Amino acid sequence: MKLPTLEEQYKSLEDISISAFGAELLRQIVLPELLGKEAASILYWAGKSLARRYPLETVSDIITFFEKAGWGTLSIVEERKDELHVELSGDIIAARFTLHEHCTFQLEAGFLAQQIEQQKRLVTEAFEQQKRRENKALIIIKWDRKQQIE
Repeated sequence: MKLPTLEEQYKSLEDISISAFGAELLRQIVLPELLGKEAASILYWAGKSLARRYPLETVSDIITFFEKAGWGTLSIVEERKDELHVELSGDIIAARFTLHEHCTFQLEAGFLAQQIEQQKRLVTEAFEQQKRRENKALIIIKWDRKQQIE
């Protein structure tokens, strides 16, 4: 059975609105309980796996994906020769900081690392820096210009 494309999924789900409460229950309660102390690193690798399943061609496509997935608003802060700084903000990010003493953006970081790796064809990693006072997360994506992906 052929899986629907990302565009087909966007279209079939775009008119359905659900509460963020259910997604946050899964993300903040169920997954950490199931995954234990390795939750953050497993979420990072899950983000990479998700990105391999849904490869995107441009950073603009990634920004759209974040909006459609309800992951927050992604914006470019700075781009250097071997790294990209992006900021994750929005109501869902502010709510996470308000409601949870410990939250992580490793799913998003892994997703971004893999997307940029696929686009640049260079080994890439991402790191999060939380800006709780600003209700934002900074994700720094770094690639190794000496390690090409074939």
